[in-house]
Amino acid sequence: MEFNSQEDLKAHLMATSEEFRLLIAQHTDYDRQIASIEGLPHVTPEAEIEEHRLKKLKLHIKDQITEVLSRYRTQPVS
Repeated sequence: MEFNSQEDLKAHLMATSEEFRLLIAQHTDYDRQIASIEGLPHVTPEAEIEEHRLKKLKLHIKDQITEVLSRYRTQPVS
């Protein structure tokens, strides 16, 4: 199966891959948590540490999403 764009591939995987949906959900949750910390009027040192931890986790999930996309793109056409 061939996709015209990255967005088409993502839409297909959202509809067909539980793994991909879970990764996207985790990425979105980390993004929401980071935005919540960044929106605080005063960020404590503890909150900064948590923000840094969440950013690392979010980046790790992004790498996993990229891996899934890459793996799917390299599968033989059926």
